[in-house]
Amino acid sequence: APSVTRIWSVAPHACELAVRIAAVGKGRAATAAALVGEPAAAARLETRDGFHVLVLPASEAAATVGVAVALGDQAALATAVSRLPAVTPLDVLVGAPARNPWNVPLETRVIRGDDGGPFATDAISPPTANPWNAQLRFSGIDFLSADAAVLCTWDGDVWTVRGLADPDGRLAWKRIASGLYQPLGIKVVEGTIFVGCRDRVVILRDLDGDGCTDRYDTFNCDHQVTEHFHEFAMGLEVDAAGNFYYAKSARHALPAVVPHHGTLLAVAKDGSTTEILATGFRAANGVCVEPDGTFFVTDQEGHWCPKNRINHVRRGGFYGNMLGYHDVTDSSDAAMEQPLAWLTNAFDRSPAELLRVPPDAWPPLSGGLLELSYGEGRIHLVLPERLTGEEAGPRMQGGLVKLPMADFPTGIMRGRFSPHDHALYTCGLFAWAGNKTVPGGFFRVRRTQSPLQMPVELAATADGFIVTFATPLDRAKAVDPRNWSCKAWRLERTGKYGSSHVDEHDRAIAGVDVSSDGRTATVQIDAFGPMQCYELTWNLASADGTPTAGRIDGTVHVAR
Repeated sequence: APSVTRIWSVAPHACELAVRIAAVGKGRAATAAALVGEPAAAARLETRDGFHVLVLPASEAAATVGVAVALGDQAALATAVSRLPAVTPLDVLVGAPARNPWNVPLETRVIRGDDGGPFATDAISPPTANPWNAQLRFSGIDFLSADAAVLCTWDGDVWTVRGLADPDGRLAWKRIASGLYQPLGIKVVEGTIFVGCRDRVVILRDLDGDGCTDRYDTFNCDHQVTEHFHEFAMGLEVDAAGNFYYAKSARHALPAVVPHHGTLLAVAKDGSTTEILATGFRAANGVCVEPDGTFFVTDQEGHWCPKNRINHVRRGGFYGNMLGYHDVTDSSDAAMEQPLAWLTNAFDRSPAELLRVPPDAWPPLSGGLLELSYGEGRIHLVLPERLTGEEAGPRMQGGLVKLPMADFPTGIMRGRFSPHDHALYTCGLFAWAGNKTVPGGFFRVRRTQSPLQMPVELAATADGFIVTFATPLDRAKAVDPRNWSCKAWRLERTGKYGSSHVDEHDRAIAGVDVSSDGRTATVQIDAFGPMQCYELTWNLASADGTPTAGRIDGTVHVAR
Protein backbone atom coordinates (compact mmCIF):
# COMPACT_ATOMS: atom_id res chain seq x y z
CA ALA A 1 0.00 0.00 0.00
CA PRO A 2 1.18 3.59 -0.52
CA SER A 3 3.06 4.97 2.44
CA VAL A 4 3.86 8.38 3.90
CA THR A 5 7.24 9.00 5.47
CA ARG A 6 8.01 11.62 8.10
CA ILE A 7 11.57 12.58 8.99
CA TRP A 8 12.84 14.26 12.15
CA SER A 9 16.20 15.96 12.55
CA VAL A 10 16.65 16.43 16.28
CA ALA A 11 19.29 18.42 18.14
CA PRO A 12 21.16 16.90 21.09
CA HIS A 13 18.69 16.39 23.94
CA ALA A 14 19.10 15.61 27.62
CA CYS A 15 15.92 13.59 28.11
CA GLU A 16 13.90 10.98 26.24
CA LEU A 17 11.63 12.35 23.52
CA ALA A 18 8.43 10.74 22.23
CA VAL A 19 6.03 11.68 19.46
CA ARG A 20 2.80 10.07 18.31
CA ILE A 21 2.99 8.91 14.68
CA ALA A 22 -0.48 7.56 13.88
CA ALA A 23 -3.40 5.72 15.45
CA VAL A 24 -2.94 1.95 15.31
CA GLY A 25 -6.55 1.43 14.16
CA LYS A 26 -8.40 -1.81 13.42
CA GLY A 27 -9.62 -3.71 10.38
CA ARG A 28 -9.46 -1.66 7.20
CA ALA A 29 -8.34 1.33 9.25
CA ALA A 30 -5.34 -0.53 10.71
CA THR A 31 -2.01 1.24 10.18
CA ALA A 32 1.55 0.00 10.08
CA ALA A 33 4.70 1.96 10.98
CA ALA A 34 8.38 1.19 10.35
CA LEU A 35 11.71 2.97 10.75
CA VAL A 36 13.29 4.04 7.44
CA GLY A 37 16.96 3.91 6.48
CA GLU A 38 19.63 3.78 9.14
CA PRO A 39 17.82 5.23 12.15
CA ALA A 40 19.52 7.14 14.92
CA ALA A 41 21.05 4.93 17.57
CA ALA A 42 18.49 3.37 19.90
CA ALA A 43 15.50 5.01 18.16
CA ARG A 44 12.51 2.70 18.41
CA LEU A 45 8.82 2.40 17.69
CA GLU A 46 6.36 1.46 20.41
CA THR A 47 2.60 1.12 20.75
CA ARG A 48 1.16 3.31 23.49
CA ASP A 49 -2.50 4.01 24.22
CA GLY A 50 -3.55 2.94 20.72
CA PHE A 51 -0.86 4.95 18.85
CA HIS A 52 2.39 4.19 17.08
CA VAL A 53 4.96 6.22 19.02
CA LEU A 54 8.52 7.10 18.01
CA VAL A 55 10.88 7.15 20.99
CA LEU A 56 14.32 8.80 20.99
CA PRO A 57 16.46 8.26 24.08
CA ALA A 58 18.56 11.09 25.47
CA SER A 59 21.52 11.79 23.21
CA GLU A 60 24.56 14.06 23.16
CA ALA A 61 24.54 13.90 19.37
CA ALA A 62 22.08 15.18 16.79
CA ALA A 63 19.77 12.51 15.39
CA THR A 64 17.91 12.01 12.12
CA VAL A 65 15.18 9.41 11.96
CA GLY A 66 12.40 8.58 9.49
CA VAL A 67 9.20 6.61 9.94
CA ALA A 68 7.03 5.21 7.14
CA VAL A 69 3.28 4.87 7.80
CA ALA A 70 0.81 2.93 5.65
CA LEU A 71 -2.58 1.32 5.86
CA GLY A 72 -2.42 -2.42 6.16
CA ASP A 73 -0.12 -5.14 7.37
CA GLN A 74 2.90 -4.39 9.56
CA ALA A 75 4.98 -7.18 8.03
CA ALA A 76 4.33 -5.98 4.48
CA LEU A 77 5.47 -2.46 5.30
CA ALA A 78 8.56 -3.73 7.11
CA THR A 79 9.48 -5.83 4.04
CA ALA A 80 9.05 -2.85 1.70
CA VAL A 81 11.12 -0.58 3.90
CA SER A 82 13.90 -3.18 4.20
CA ARG A 83 14.47 -2.96 0.44
CA LEU A 84 15.41 0.72 0.62
CA PRO A 85 19.13 1.62 0.44
CA ALA A 86 20.92 1.53 3.77
CA VAL A 87 21.50 5.28 4.01
CA THR A 88 20.06 8.03 6.15
CA PRO A 89 16.38 8.91 5.69
CA LEU A 90 17.19 12.37 4.35
CA ASP A 91 19.33 10.90 1.58
CA VAL A 92 16.56 8.48 0.64
CA LEU A 93 13.62 10.83 0.61
CA VAL A 94 14.69 14.47 0.23
CA GLY A 95 15.58 15.98 -3.10
CA ALA A 96 13.39 13.87 -5.36
CA PRO A 97 11.29 16.06 -7.66
CA ALA A 98 7.72 16.77 -6.62
CA ARG A 99 5.19 14.36 -8.13
CA ASN A 100 1.58 14.80 -9.17
CA PRO A 101 -0.42 16.57 -7.97
CA TRP A 102 2.10 18.70 -6.06
CA ASN A 103 4.00 19.81 -9.17
CA VAL A 104 0.94 20.85 -11.20
CA PRO A 105 -0.14 24.49 -10.69
CA LEU A 106 -3.87 25.07 -10.28
CA GLU A 107 -5.14 27.92 -12.42
CA THR A 108 -7.73 30.55 -11.42
CA ARG A 109 -8.37 34.18 -12.32
CA VAL A 110 -8.67 37.50 -10.53
CA ILE A 111 -12.22 38.84 -10.47
CA ARG A 112 -11.74 42.58 -10.77
CA GLY A 113 -13.90 44.82 -8.60
CA ASP A 114 -15.85 47.95 -9.44
CA ASP A 115 -13.76 51.15 -9.47
CA GLY A 116 -16.79 53.36 -8.86
CA GLY A 117 -16.08 54.06 -5.17
CA PRO A 118 -13.00 55.22 -3.27
CA PHE A 119 -11.91 51.59 -2.83
CA ALA A 120 -12.15 48.67 -5.26
CA THR A 121 -11.92 45.05 -4.15
CA ASP A 122 -10.53 42.36 -6.46
CA ALA A 123 -11.25 38.74 -5.54
CA ILE A 124 -8.08 36.66 -5.96
CA SER A 125 -9.90 33.41 -6.59
CA PRO A 126 -8.49 30.44 -4.63
CA PRO A 127 -8.46 26.87 -6.02
CA THR A 128 -11.32 25.61 -3.87
CA ALA A 129 -11.52 22.57 -6.17
CA ASN A 130 -8.16 20.91 -5.63
CA PRO A 131 -6.84 17.32 -5.65
CA TRP A 132 -6.67 17.14 -1.85
CA ASN A 133 -10.16 18.57 -1.16
CA ALA A 134 -8.25 20.93 1.12
CA GLN A 135 -10.13 23.74 2.81
CA LEU A 136 -8.71 27.16 2.00
CA ARG A 137 -9.32 29.03 5.24
CA PHE A 138 -6.52 31.56 4.87
CA SER A 139 -4.90 32.73 8.10
CA GLY A 140 -1.78 34.58 6.94
CA ILE A 141 -0.22 36.22 3.88
CA ASP A 142 3.09 37.73 2.81
CA PHE A 143 4.87 38.47 -0.47
CA LEU A 144 7.58 36.51 -2.25
CA SER A 145 7.91 39.03 -5.10
CA ALA A 146 5.93 41.66 -6.99
CA ASP A 147 4.05 38.84 -8.67
CA ALA A 148 3.78 36.17 -5.96
CA ALA A 149 2.44 35.72 -2.45
CA VAL A 150 2.48 32.90 0.08
CA LEU A 151 -0.52 32.09 2.28
CA CYS A 152 -1.07 29.69 5.16
CA THR A 153 -4.37 28.08 6.12
CA TRP A 154 -5.77 27.31 9.55
CA ASP A 155 -6.03 23.67 8.48
CA GLY A 156 -2.24 23.39 8.19
CA ASP A 157 -1.33 24.04 4.53
CA VAL A 158 0.85 26.64 2.84
CA TRP A 159 0.14 27.80 -0.72
CA THR A 160 1.87 30.07 -3.19
CA VAL A 161 0.01 32.10 -5.80
CA ARG A 162 1.71 33.67 -8.81
CA GLY A 163 0.28 36.07 -11.35
CA LEU A 164 -0.64 38.96 -9.05
CA ALA A 165 0.87 41.36 -11.58
CA ASP A 166 -0.57 39.60 -14.65
CA PRO A 167 -2.60 42.15 -16.65
CA ASP A 168 -5.11 39.47 -17.61
CA GLY A 169 -5.55 38.28 -14.02
CA ARG A 170 -4.28 34.75 -14.62
CA LEU A 171 -3.19 33.01 -11.42
CA ALA A 172 -1.20 29.85 -10.72
CA TRP A 173 -1.58 28.26 -7.26
CA LYS A 174 0.69 25.63 -5.74
CA ARG A 175 0.39 23.78 -2.46
CA ILE A 176 3.93 23.80 -1.08
CA ALA A 177 3.53 22.47 2.48
CA SER A 178 1.04 20.61 4.67
CA GLY A 179 0.63 19.06 8.10
CA LEU A 180 1.32 22.19 10.17
CA TYR A 181 -0.48 22.77 13.47
CA GLN A 182 -3.03 25.59 13.15
CA PRO A 183 -0.82 28.23 11.51
CA LEU A 184 -2.23 31.72 12.08
CA GLY A 185 0.61 33.87 10.79
CA ILE A 186 3.29 33.88 8.10
CA LYS A 187 6.28 36.11 7.37
CA VAL A 188 8.86 36.18 4.57
CA VAL A 189 12.29 37.42 5.70
CA GLU A 190 14.92 37.82 2.99
CA GLY A 191 13.21 35.17 0.89
CA THR A 192 12.81 32.65 3.73
CA ILE A 193 9.27 31.62 4.71
CA PHE A 194 8.51 31.56 8.46
CA VAL A 195 5.17 30.11 9.59
CA GLY A 196 3.72 30.82 13.03
CA CYS A 197 1.96 27.69 14.30
CA ARG A 198 0.31 26.74 17.55
CA ASP A 199 3.30 24.62 18.60
CA ARG A 200 6.30 26.40 17.02
CA VAL A 201 7.62 28.80 14.41
CA VAL A 202 8.64 26.79 11.32
CA ILE A 203 10.97 27.60 8.44
CA LEU A 204 9.99 26.02 5.12
CA ARG A 205 13.04 24.72 3.21
CA ASP A 206 12.97 23.92 -0.51
CA LEU A 207 16.20 21.93 -0.94
CA ASP A 208 15.95 21.12 -4.65
CA GLY A 209 14.29 24.21 -6.12
CA ASP A 210 11.04 22.55 -7.23
CA GLY A 211 8.92 25.01 -5.24
CA CYS A 212 7.78 22.48 -2.62
CA THR A 213 8.92 22.10 0.97
CA ASP A 214 11.43 19.32 1.53
CA ARG A 215 12.25 20.10 5.16
CA TYR A 216 10.32 21.81 7.96
CA ASP A 217 12.92 23.37 10.25
CA THR A 218 11.87 24.35 13.77
CA PHE A 219 13.02 27.96 14.23
CA ASN A 220 11.59 28.22 17.75
CA CYS A 221 9.62 25.69 19.80
CA ASP A 222 9.29 27.47 23.15
CA HIS A 223 5.50 27.48 22.63
CA GLN A 224 3.74 26.17 25.72
CA VAL A 225 0.88 24.05 24.39
CA THR A 226 -1.85 22.22 26.27
CA GLU A 227 -4.82 20.31 24.88
CA HIS A 228 -7.22 23.20 25.52
CA PHE A 229 -8.94 24.24 22.28
CA HIS A 230 -8.76 28.01 22.76
CA GLU A 231 -5.05 28.77 23.06
CA PHE A 232 -4.30 29.99 19.52
CA ALA A 233 -0.95 31.47 18.53
CA MET A 234 -2.05 34.55 16.61
CA GLY A 235 -0.08 36.40 13.94
CA LEU A 236 3.62 36.63 13.12
CA GLU A 237 5.39 39.97 12.70
CA VAL A 238 9.00 41.17 12.66
CA ASP A 239 10.56 44.41 13.89
CA ALA A 240 13.40 46.34 12.27
CA ALA A 241 15.97 44.37 14.28
CA GLY A 242 14.63 41.02 13.04
CA ASN A 243 12.83 39.87 16.20
CA PHE A 244 9.51 38.02 15.81
CA TYR A 245 6.24 38.66 17.66
CA TYR A 246 2.98 36.76 18.16
CA ALA A 247 0.13 36.63 20.68
CA LYS A 248 -0.84 33.55 22.64
CA SER A 249 -4.48 33.17 23.66
CA ALA A 250 -5.59 32.27 27.15
CA ARG A 251 -7.83 29.33 27.96
CA HIS A 252 -11.58 29.85 27.65
CA ALA A 253 -13.23 30.36 31.06
CA LEU A 254 -10.38 28.54 32.83
CA PRO A 255 -7.29 29.77 34.69
CA ALA A 256 -3.90 29.70 33.01
CA VAL A 257 -1.76 26.61 33.54
CA VAL A 258 1.37 27.72 31.67
CA PRO A 259 3.11 31.13 31.63
CA HIS A 260 2.32 31.79 27.95
CA HIS A 261 -1.45 31.79 28.41
CA GLY A 262 -2.83 35.23 27.48
CA THR A 263 0.43 36.93 26.57
CA LEU A 264 2.28 38.92 23.90
CA LEU A 265 5.52 37.12 23.06
CA ALA A 266 8.81 38.09 21.42
CA VAL A 267 11.14 35.56 19.77
CA ALA A 268 14.79 36.52 19.29
CA LYS A 269 15.84 36.99 15.68
CA ASP A 270 17.94 33.79 15.84
CA GLY A 271 15.07 31.81 17.40
CA SER A 272 17.04 31.07 20.55
CA THR A 273 14.76 32.60 23.19
CA THR A 274 11.18 33.70 23.85
CA GLU A 275 10.25 36.63 26.12
CA ILE A 276 6.87 37.51 27.63
CA LEU A 277 6.30 41.20 26.87
CA ALA A 278 2.78 41.81 28.23
CA THR A 279 0.03 39.83 29.96
CA GLY A 280 -3.72 39.81 30.55
CA PHE A 281 -5.00 39.04 27.05
CA ARG A 282 -7.87 36.71 26.25
CA ALA A 283 -7.61 36.10 22.48
CA ALA A 284 -5.40 38.77 20.95
CA ASN A 285 -5.82 38.22 17.20
CA GLY A 286 -2.52 39.40 15.73
CA VAL A 287 0.14 42.02 16.42
CA CYS A 288 1.03 45.39 14.89
CA VAL A 289 4.66 46.31 15.68
CA GLU A 290 5.37 50.04 16.04
CA PRO A 291 8.81 51.64 15.49
CA ASP A 292 8.82 53.07 19.05
CA GLY A 293 8.76 49.61 20.65
CA THR A 294 5.03 49.59 21.41
CA PHE A 295 2.35 47.44 19.79
CA PHE A 296 -1.28 47.53 18.75
CA VAL A 297 -3.17 44.36 19.66
CA THR A 298 -6.90 43.57 19.56
CA ASP A 299 -8.73 41.39 22.06
CA GLN A 300 -12.08 39.63 22.18
CA GLU A 301 -15.11 39.89 24.46
CA GLY A 302 -15.29 37.19 27.12
CA HIS A 303 -14.58 36.55 30.78
CA TRP A 304 -12.89 39.60 32.34
CA CYS A 305 -13.14 41.29 28.93
CA PRO A 306 -16.57 42.99 28.81
CA LYS A 307 -16.33 43.93 25.12
CA ASN A 308 -13.88 43.82 22.25
CA ARG A 309 -10.99 46.21 22.54
CA ILE A 310 -8.16 47.93 20.68
CA ASN A 311 -5.05 47.94 22.87
CA HIS A 312 -1.99 50.15 22.62
CA VAL A 313 0.46 47.80 24.32
CA ARG A 314 3.54 48.67 26.34
CA ARG A 315 6.10 46.21 27.63
CA GLY A 316 5.21 44.98 31.09
CA GLY A 317 1.57 46.00 30.84
CA PHE A 318 -1.37 43.99 32.16
CA TYR A 319 -4.47 44.10 29.93
CA GLY A 320 -7.27 42.83 32.10
CA ASN A 321 -7.86 39.08 31.76
CA MET A 322 -7.57 37.70 35.28
CA LEU A 323 -7.68 34.14 33.83
CA GLY A 324 -4.47 34.69 31.90
CA TYR A 325 -0.99 34.18 33.34
CA HIS A 326 0.18 37.16 35.43
CA ASP A 327 1.07 38.29 38.93
CA VAL A 328 -1.75 40.83 39.35
CA THR A 329 -3.93 40.37 42.44
CA ASP A 330 -6.13 43.46 42.07
CA SER A 331 -9.09 42.74 39.78
CA SER A 332 -10.29 46.34 39.60
CA ASP A 333 -10.20 48.31 36.36
CA ALA A 334 -7.60 50.62 37.90
CA ALA A 335 -5.07 47.75 37.97
CA MET A 336 -5.14 47.20 34.19
CA GLU A 337 -4.01 49.16 31.15
CA GLN A 338 -7.02 50.81 29.57
CA PRO A 339 -7.61 50.27 25.84
CA LEU A 340 -7.47 52.87 23.13
CA ALA A 341 -11.11 51.96 22.52
CA TRP A 342 -13.80 49.54 23.65
CA LEU A 343 -15.94 48.24 20.77
CA THR A 344 -19.50 47.06 21.07
CA ASN A 345 -20.52 43.91 19.22
CA ALA A 346 -22.85 45.82 16.90
CA PHE A 347 -19.82 47.68 15.55
CA ASP A 348 -17.32 44.80 15.50
CA ARG A 349 -18.06 41.48 17.17
CA SER A 350 -14.50 40.15 16.62
CA PRO A 351 -11.56 42.43 15.74
CA ALA A 352 -8.52 40.86 14.10
CA GLU A 353 -5.10 42.23 13.17
CA LEU A 354 -4.11 45.90 12.94
CA LEU A 355 -1.64 47.27 10.38
CA ARG A 356 -0.25 50.57 9.19
CA VAL A 357 -0.91 52.10 5.78
CA PRO A 358 2.51 52.79 4.20
CA PRO A 359 3.48 56.45 3.69
CA ASP A 360 3.25 56.08 -0.11
CA ALA A 361 -0.15 54.33 -0.25
CA TRP A 362 -3.83 55.20 -0.06
CA PRO A 363 -3.88 58.99 0.26
CA PRO A 364 -5.22 60.64 2.39
CA LEU A 365 -4.96 57.62 4.73
CA SER A 366 -1.18 57.32 4.28
CA GLY A 367 0.43 56.34 7.58
CA GLY A 368 -2.95 55.57 9.15
CA LEU A 369 -3.80 52.58 11.31
CA LEU A 370 -6.28 49.98 10.04
CA GLU A 371 -8.17 47.29 11.93
CA LEU A 372 -9.27 44.17 10.08
CA SER A 373 -12.57 42.72 11.28
CA TYR A 374 -12.97 38.96 11.45
CA GLY A 375 -16.45 39.31 12.92
CA GLU A 376 -17.87 41.72 10.33
CA GLY A 377 -15.70 41.16 7.24
CA ARG A 378 -14.78 44.85 7.18
CA ILE A 379 -11.87 47.24 7.42
CA HIS A 380 -11.95 50.05 9.97
CA LEU A 381 -9.76 53.12 10.24
CA VAL A 382 -8.49 53.68 13.77
CA LEU A 383 -8.56 57.35 14.82
CA PRO A 384 -6.10 57.48 17.74
CA GLU A 385 -5.47 60.45 19.99
CA ARG A 386 -2.24 60.38 21.96
CA LEU A 387 -2.59 61.61 25.54
CA THR A 388 0.15 63.51 27.36
CA GLY A 389 0.86 63.89 31.04
CA GLU A 390 -0.79 60.58 31.87
CA GLU A 391 2.24 58.53 32.89
CA ALA A 392 0.23 56.31 35.22
CA GLY A 393 -2.84 56.11 33.06
CA PRO A 394 -3.91 55.53 29.46
CA ARG A 395 -1.61 56.82 26.74
CA MET A 396 -4.17 56.76 23.92
CA GLN A 397 -7.86 57.09 23.31
CA GLY A 398 -9.89 57.28 20.14
CA GLY A 399 -12.47 55.69 17.90
CA LEU A 400 -12.92 53.61 14.79
CA VAL A 401 -14.83 54.25 11.57
CA LYS A 402 -15.66 51.85 8.73
CA LEU A 403 -14.01 52.34 5.35
CA PRO A 404 -16.64 53.14 2.68
CA MET A 405 -16.59 49.83 0.84
CA ALA A 406 -18.64 46.65 0.64
CA ASP A 407 -18.20 43.94 3.27
CA PHE A 408 -16.08 40.91 2.49
CA PRO A 409 -17.88 37.54 2.33
CA THR A 410 -15.57 35.99 4.92
CA GLY A 411 -13.97 37.14 8.16
CA ILE A 412 -10.82 39.18 7.52
CA MET A 413 -7.78 38.12 9.55
CA ARG A 414 -4.47 39.31 8.07
CA GLY A 415 -3.24 41.89 5.59
CA ARG A 416 -0.10 43.16 3.89
CA PHE A 417 0.39 46.22 1.72
CA SER A 418 2.31 45.38 -1.43
CA PRO A 419 5.38 47.58 -1.90
CA HIS A 420 4.94 47.07 -5.65
CA ASP A 421 1.38 48.21 -6.41
CA HIS A 422 0.52 49.87 -3.04
CA ALA A 423 -2.65 47.78 -2.71
CA LEU A 424 -3.74 46.00 0.46
CA TYR A 425 -3.80 42.22 0.08
CA THR A 426 -5.98 40.73 2.78
CA CYS A 427 -7.16 37.22 3.57
CA GLY A 428 -9.46 35.54 6.01
CA LEU A 429 -11.65 32.64 7.01
CA PHE A 430 -14.70 31.46 8.90
CA ALA A 431 -13.79 29.19 11.80
CA TRP A 432 -15.46 30.45 14.99
CA ALA A 433 -18.37 32.85 15.65
CA GLY A 434 -18.64 35.55 12.99
CA ASN A 435 -21.15 37.24 10.70
CA LYS A 436 -19.40 36.35 7.41
CA THR A 437 -19.50 32.62 6.79
CA VAL A 438 -17.80 31.94 3.45
CA PRO A 439 -15.02 29.46 4.42
CA GLY A 440 -12.16 31.64 3.21
CA GLY A 441 -10.98 34.24 0.74
CA PHE A 442 -8.10 36.32 -0.60
CA PHE A 443 -8.61 39.90 -1.81
CA ARG A 444 -6.81 42.93 -3.19
CA VAL A 445 -8.10 46.33 -2.07
CA ARG A 446 -7.14 49.23 -4.34
CA ARG A 447 -7.49 52.96 -3.67
CA THR A 448 -9.18 54.53 -6.69
CA GLN A 449 -9.26 58.13 -7.89
CA SER A 450 -12.66 58.76 -6.29
CA PRO A 451 -12.72 61.21 -3.36
CA LEU A 452 -12.85 59.75 0.13
CA GLN A 453 -15.73 61.02 2.25
CA MET A 454 -14.98 59.91 5.80
CA PRO A 455 -13.27 61.13 8.99
CA VAL A 456 -9.48 60.90 9.06
CA GLU A 457 -8.73 62.57 12.43
CA LEU A 458 -10.46 62.69 15.81
CA ALA A 459 -9.84 64.49 19.11
CA ALA A 460 -11.79 65.01 22.33
CA THR A 461 -11.95 68.45 23.97
CA ALA A 462 -13.56 69.71 27.15
CA ASP A 463 -16.76 70.39 25.19
CA GLY A 464 -16.99 67.59 22.61
CA PHE A 465 -15.30 66.16 19.53
CA ILE A 466 -13.20 67.64 16.76
CA VAL A 467 -13.74 65.49 13.65
CA THR A 468 -11.69 66.13 10.52
CA PHE A 469 -12.98 64.71 7.22
CA ALA A 470 -10.97 63.85 4.13
CA THR A 471 -13.06 66.15 1.91
CA PRO A 472 -14.97 69.39 2.62
CA LEU A 473 -18.51 69.17 3.98
CA ASP A 474 -21.68 70.94 2.97
CA ARG A 475 -21.57 73.67 5.62
CA ALA A 476 -25.31 74.10 6.01
CA LYS A 477 -25.87 70.44 6.76
CA ALA A 478 -22.76 70.08 8.93
CA VAL A 479 -23.62 72.92 11.32
CA ASP A 480 -27.16 71.62 11.90
CA PRO A 481 -27.14 69.72 15.23
CA ARG A 482 -30.06 67.61 14.04
CA ASN A 483 -27.70 65.87 11.58
CA TRP A 484 -25.51 64.58 14.41
CA SER A 485 -26.20 62.27 17.35
CA CYS A 486 -24.24 60.83 20.25
CA LYS A 487 -24.95 58.20 22.85
CA ALA A 488 -22.82 56.77 25.63
CA TRP A 489 -22.74 53.78 27.95
CA ARG A 490 -20.42 51.95 30.28
CA LEU A 491 -19.43 48.34 30.84
CA GLU A 492 -19.04 46.04 33.83
CA ARG A 493 -15.84 44.01 33.83
CA THR A 494 -16.32 40.80 35.82
CA GLY A 495 -15.54 37.11 35.66
CA LYS A 496 -18.76 36.64 33.70
CA TYR A 497 -18.74 36.52 29.90
CA GLY A 498 -19.02 40.02 28.41
CA SER A 499 -21.22 42.88 29.56
CA SER A 500 -24.45 44.51 28.51
CA HIS A 501 -24.59 48.27 27.91
CA VAL A 502 -24.99 49.90 31.32
CA ASP A 503 -26.71 53.29 31.63
CA GLU A 504 -26.96 53.79 27.86
CA HIS A 505 -28.27 57.27 27.11
CA ASP A 506 -28.28 59.96 24.45
CA ARG A 507 -26.00 62.98 24.71
CA ALA A 508 -27.53 66.18 23.32
CA ILE A 509 -25.69 67.98 20.52
CA ALA A 510 -25.35 71.60 21.70
CA GLY A 511 -23.91 72.98 18.48
CA VAL A 512 -21.54 72.41 15.57
CA ASP A 513 -18.90 74.67 14.05
CA VAL A 514 -17.13 74.03 10.74
CA SER A 515 -13.63 75.21 9.80
CA SER A 516 -13.01 77.63 6.96
CA ASP A 517 -11.83 74.84 4.68
CA GLY A 518 -15.01 72.87 5.37
CA ARG A 519 -13.18 69.73 6.55
CA THR A 520 -13.23 69.98 10.34
CA ALA A 521 -16.38 69.86 12.43
CA THR A 522 -16.27 70.83 16.11
CA VAL A 523 -19.20 69.01 17.70
CA GLN A 524 -20.26 70.45 21.07
CA ILE A 525 -22.00 67.97 23.38
CA ASP A 526 -23.86 68.83 26.57
CA ALA A 527 -22.18 67.68 29.81
CA PHE A 528 -19.30 66.22 27.83
CA GLY A 529 -16.68 64.23 29.70
CA PRO A 530 -14.95 60.83 29.83
CA MET A 531 -17.03 58.03 28.28
CA GLN A 532 -16.06 54.39 28.48
CA CYS A 533 -18.06 53.75 25.31
CA TYR A 534 -19.71 56.11 22.85
CA GLU A 535 -21.26 56.19 19.40
CA LEU A 536 -21.09 59.38 17.32
CA THR A 537 -23.15 59.40 14.10
CA TRP A 538 -23.73 61.90 11.28
CA ASN A 539 -25.92 62.22 8.21
CA LEU A 540 -24.40 64.97 6.08
CA ALA A 541 -23.26 65.76 2.56
CA SER A 542 -19.94 66.68 1.07
CA ALA A 543 -19.41 70.12 -0.48
CA ASP A 544 -20.29 68.71 -3.91
CA GLY A 545 -23.63 67.44 -2.61
CA THR A 546 -22.73 63.75 -2.27
CA PRO A 547 -24.49 62.25 0.78
CA THR A 548 -22.15 61.04 3.51
CA ALA A 549 -23.27 59.25 6.64
CA GLY A 550 -21.30 57.27 9.17
CA ARG A 551 -20.51 56.28 12.70
CA ILE A 552 -17.52 56.37 15.05
CA ASP A 553 -17.40 54.03 18.04
CA GLY A 554 -14.77 54.61 20.68
CA THR A 555 -13.66 55.66 24.15
CA VAL A 556 -12.83 58.97 25.86
CA HIS A 557 -10.53 58.65 28.85
CA VAL A 558 -9.65 62.34 29.08
CA ALA A 559 -11.68 65.35 27.89
CA ARG A 560 -9.88 68.69 28.08
